[in-house]
Amino acid sequence: MDIRPLGLDGVVEIVPKKFGDARGFFSETWSKKSFAAAGLAIDWVQDNLSFSAEAGVLRGLHFQVAPFAQDKLIRVLRGAIFDVAVDLRQASPSYGRWVSCVLTPEAWNGLLIPRGFAHGFLTLQPATEVFYKVSAPYAQQCDRSIRWDDPAIAVDWPVGDRAPILSDKDRVAPLLSEAGDISF
Repeated sequence: MDIRPLGLDGVVEIVPKKFGDARGFFSETWSKKSFAAAGLAIDWVQDNLSFSAEAGVLRGLHFQVAPFAQDKLIRVLRGAIFDVAVDLRQASPSYGRWVSCVLTPEAWNGLLIPRGFAHGFLTLQPATEVFYKVSAPYAQQCDRSIRWDDPAIAVDWPVGDRAPILSDKDRVAPLLSEAGDISF
């Protein structure tokens, strides 16, 4: 497994090894033992699958606060996404900064986003399927979001001249400065 830090403490790109032959391939995409040996000991409790029919769907920036703050391990099964993590840890020197990574089945990569970060992604291809593990179950009372186009964060989304396709929740998400107390 190749682990590549992306510049914000704890956010890493993970590329599992693939073992292939004429029949296809095998890959261990998550192993409690391997992840713990790499210093990534996380107790995953739930798997989620997201499908987006069109390119240009933007989901995020989402996170959960304590006591249900989540670590996330994101992979793309089909299609492609521009995946983003925003540091929301108020005591962090990188508070409000973001990193991104393009995830595709061909690159065989995933993104590990620890609790304390908001997560969002933009689909780059139609019929995109995103699979992710989380370390805490969904808790509506702890669910929060930050506006995808908050100028204080200034994520450089590759939307071109098209407006992204947003949910009602994401369309009315507050700016980071309006989000109130965020505790992880």
